Amino acid sequence: MYYYRLGNIPPKRHTQFRQPDGSLYKEELVSSEGFSGIYSTLYHIYPPTRIKQLKDPVPYGPKKIDDYALRHTHLNTSNVGTTGDDYLDARKTLFMNNDCKISICSPRKRSMDYFYKNAEGDEVLFVHDGKGTLISPFGKLEIRQGDYVVIPRTVIYRLEFEEGPLRLLIIESASPVETVKRYRNQLGQLLEHSPYCERDIRPPHELVTDATRGEFLMKIKKQGYLHQYIYDYSPLDLVGWDGFLWPYAFSIHDFEPITGRIHQPPPVHQTFQGHNFVICSFVPRLFDYHPQAIPAPYNHSNIDSDEVLYYAEGNFMSRRGIERGSFTLHPGGLPHGPHPGTVEKSIGAKETHELAVMVDTFHPLYLTEDSLEFVDHNYPMSWTDNNTGGYHEVNTP
Repeated sequence: MYYYRLGNIPPKRHTQFRQPDGSLYKEELVSSEGFSGIYSTLYHIYPPTRIKQLKDPVPYGPKKIDDYALRHTHLNTSNVGTTGDDYLDARKTLFMNNDCKISICSPRKRSMDYFYKNAEGDEVLFVHDGKGTLISPFGKLEIRQGDYVVIPRTVIYRLEFEEGPLRLLIIESASPVETVKRYRNQLGQLLEHSPYCERDIRPPHELVTDATRGEFLMKIKKQGYLHQYIYDYSPLDLVGWDGFLWPYAFSIHDFEPITGRIHQPPPVHQTFQGHNFVICSFVPRLFDYHPQAIPAPYNHSNIDSDEVLYYAEGNFMSRRGIERGSFTLHPGGLPHGPHPGTVEKSIGAKETHELAVMVDTFHPLYLTEDSLEFVDHNYPMSWTDNNTGGYHEVNTP
């Protein structure tokens, strides 16, 4: 990230900064890796440590399946409507391990009547359908279809969406979610050959300073529970902040694809990194231009990674039977590749209009109990020539 500031701050940190009535603003340092990582300094009207009531925690979290067989898996979530009442109830975690969780979320309610803080993981929201605003102490952040919204752990926020279709893909990370290290120079600046730059990253743009007193519910996720805190002031009581740690949005439509004379491997599509996993973006692009090029991907054996693809839009030439909003899991230990007939069909194609998000993990993923209702049991046999199984190319609605 880069340095950013909003609102009013004193000329020097850890010095007196007084309110109009003469009392001090309350300074808060939000830092990662103790005092060694990125951080921001926040200035509150009220002490961030003061609470009014502590309610009982509520169990919260997915249940993994330990005995799911080794097999290629298609989760057909294309026609899923609302997945729950509000933002937290509506999360259906489909895949998980100790490094990350992958969920879908389509809440009936378009706004949250509480604040939320994930105290144990960074979150990446991919807005497949919808438009709205993320509101946090760092300010307002407008979000729209195609955005990745990166929310560092412990950031307090609530979401307000406009009416209409709403579908979120949520990737929760036990480690910091970062821009890709090989895209950055020694100062952290994104390099010239990076597929995106700082201009594409959208920070909060409008500070919301709310000095209201009352009862404000905050749900804090940690260690399998939602811990419920009641505050007598709004968490949006900041008058200013500065630093490197803040929520931001980056649109998948601003990712500039890297192409070549022959088929390029998935790392050229990498967008973010976490510990033991990566997030990649497949976007519309020109195909390979070698005269003998084969645009369809080659067969691949994952030795030490599991591959999840979330299909957002477009025509996926190498895969049949996949709909908009489907997931595929191709686990380590099995070869995967294009479906029969798709390789020859791809030859001569000049471009693709596909849009997909890929999560590659370097430790095995587990399916969850919530995933079982979506399993397509025919998918492992879909590479057999005489088994069409209804598989067909996906088309954008």
